[in-house]
Amino acid sequence: MSVRPIIILPDPRLRLVSEPVTAIDDDIRRLVEDMFDTMYDAPGIGLAAIQIGVPKRVVTVDLAKKDEPRAPQVFINPEILARSEETSVYEEGCLSIPDVHEDVERPARIRVRYLDLDGKPHEIEADGLLATCLQHEIDHLNGILFIDHISKLKRDRILKKFAKAAKRAAG
Repeated sequence: MSVRPIIILPDPRLRLVSEPVTAIDDDIRRLVEDMFDTMYDAPGIGLAAIQIGVPKRVVTVDLAKKDEPRAPQVFINPEILARSEETSVYEEGCLSIPDVHEDVERPARIRVRYLDLDGKPHEIEADGLLATCLQHEIDHLNGILFIDHISKLKRDRILKKFAKAAKRAAG
């Protein structure tokens, strides 16, 4: 169990399409533990494996508030089966795009199929923050960032800012 570095925009790995998990073994269990450690340390409410440089279809989520006990959830090979026509708007942020928050409109309800850590298949109906969070994290698995859902002008400004910061950091 360890906190791993989170990759930051404009790292090209954030645009990779993650590979399905073919076996839930000790490596995947260790990855999930590290993802939770990293997500809680950040702190964040969701993390996709690619955000720590692992292109596997694994997502961790915990929507518990600070004063509530932790409620960790793991989604392996998640796929969205259905989306509502009704939409909702949440202010989203991302651990890979620090200090940026924008309103994003997404389907208000989704149905997701996934595997748990025992390899058992599940389907859930999600709405509210869970629906938004799952859509955000599943987007990561497909190389899509939340800024891809905002205006081109805002997105370009954010991309330019992070490209400059990366250049400065590289010296």
